[in-house]
Amino acid sequence: MASETKQSRALPRPPIVAVLGHVDHGKTSLLDYIRKTNVASREAGGITQSIGAYEIEHQGKRITFIDTPGHEAFSKMRSRGATAADLAVLVVAAEEGVKPQTKESIDILKATNTPFVVAITKADKPGADIEKVKSELMAAGVLLEGYGGQVSFQPVSSKSGEHIDDLLDLILLTAEMENLTYDPDAPASGYILETAMDRQRGLHATLIVKNGTLRFGDAIATVSTAGKVKILEDFLGKAAKEITPSAPALVVGFESMPTVGEEFVVGGATNEREATRKEQVVIPAEGEDKSVRIILKAGDAGSLEALGQIIRALPGEPPARIIAESVGDVGDNDVKMAISSKATILAFTSRTDKAARNLAEANKVQIIEAKVIYELVKTAEDLMHGALKPKAEGVLEVLAIFNQTKLEKQVVGGKVTDGAVKNRVPFEIERAGAIVGRGRIVNLQQQKKETPSVGAGNEAGLLVSSDIAILKGDRLLAQ
Repeated sequence: MASETKQSRALPRPPIVAVLGHVDHGKTSLLDYIRKTNVASREAGGITQSIGAYEIEHQGKRITFIDTPGHEAFSKMRSRGATAADLAVLVVAAEEGVKPQTKESIDILKATNTPFVVAITKADKPGADIEKVKSELMAAGVLLEGYGGQVSFQPVSSKSGEHIDDLLDLILLTAEMENLTYDPDAPASGYILETAMDRQRGLHATLIVKNGTLRFGDAIATVSTAGKVKILEDFLGKAAKEITPSAPALVVGFESMPTVGEEFVVGGATNEREATRKEQVVIPAEGEDKSVRIILKAGDAGSLEALGQIIRALPGEPPARIIAESVGDVGDNDVKMAISSKATILAFTSRTDKAARNLAEANKVQIIEAKVIYELVKTAEDLMHGALKPKAEGVLEVLAIFNQTKLEKQVVGGKVTDGAVKNRVPFEIERAGAIVGRGRIVNLQQQKKETPSVGAGNEAGLLVSSDIAILKGDRLLAQ
C-alpha cells in the first residue's frame, strides 16, 4: 500500500534538455530564438563560456534547456550538462556537418544513455547540405529515423524560426516517452551546474532540481559542503519561495564552494560529507624549476576548470605551471602569492580590487584580465615562448664603460631615453634589438651622488651586476 500511495503522488515534470554540439554551430542562437531574447550578443566573443539554464513554454508545457559550451576546453562541462539532463538536442550546422566536438557530444550521450534529437541548424544558408549531414551522422553512429534508426531530426533556421516549433514538438514527444515524474513532497535533490563568487553576494551556486521541492530556508548538502538556503532565485533572477522540478535556481547559503557536477540533497546527513579538496600550492625553489608560473582566477568554477585544463595541455618549453587556482576576484593574497612565487596572474571574467592592483603595480606583478578564453590561452602561450614581458619602467642607453674587471661590479655611464631608471632594480640587456642578458643595478648615481631614480633626458652613472659584459651602445631595460 505504501508504494501505491507514493505512486499516486507522482506528478509529471517538465523535461530538462541539454543542448550540445560543436562551437559556432548555432546552439545559443537556437535558444535565443526559442526564448525570444538575444543572449548571444551579450556573450563575450560571441561564444558560450559557462552553463546556462533557462525555462521556456511551448504548447502550454514547460521545457528547461541547459546550454553547454562547444569549445574543446569545456568537455567536462558538456558531460555534466548531459548527466543532469533527461534528454538532449544535438546541434549540427548544415553547412559544416559533423566536427570534433560533435563526435565528442555523441560519445557523451551514448555513455550517459541520454535520449536525444538532432537539430540541423543554419538550414537556410547557401552552403547547407542536409543530406551530407545525415550521412556524416550515420557514419558517427547516430541512427536516424527513416534510415534504420529511431533518432529524430529536424532542419531549422534560427534566423527565420523555420521549423523550430517542429523541433520543440519533437522534444515534448521524446519527453512523453520517458514518462518523467517527481514527488512534490520528497526532499529536493538535483545537480550543481555552476558555482561562482561575486562581491555583493559572495559564494553562490546555480543548480537544477530533479525531484522534490526546494524551499527558502531548507538545509542543503552535497558531498563536499553544506549550508542553508538564504537566497533563492529562479532563472530570471527573481526571488522565489520554492523551486519545483525541473527548474534551475540560484542558491546563496553554502558554507563553502560545492564541487560543480555533484548532487545536492535537502536534509541530507552531513556526516557523509567529505572535506572539500583544496589544491596544494607548490612554489618551486629559485633555480629548481624554469617553468612559467601562473595563478588562475575565474568568475565561476566551470570556467576555471576549463581554463586550467587547456593551459595544462599547452605544449611549450618552458612549460606552464599553475601554482594556484580559485574562483572570485583578484585580491591581496593572490598578488602576495604571485610576488613570492614570481608568477603571472591570469584572470578570466574576474575583476581586480583596487588594493590588489596597487600592490601588483608596486611589485611589478602582471595581472592579465580577459573575458574570452582564447585571449588568456594566447597569453599563456606568449608567456611560455617569452613573448610577453613586463614593460620596462625606464630605458638607459650605455654611452661609456669605466670598469669591467668583474661582471658583478661593472661601472657604466649612460643617458635615460625613456621613463625613469630606478636604483636597485633588475634590467635586461638589449643589443641589436635582441635581449642578450640580464642584470641588476647595485648603485645609481647622478652628478656623482646616489639617487633613487633618474628621469628621461638625464645622464647617470651605474654600478651594475650582470651575467654578461655590457657594451657601449647597449640598452638597459630597467624594471
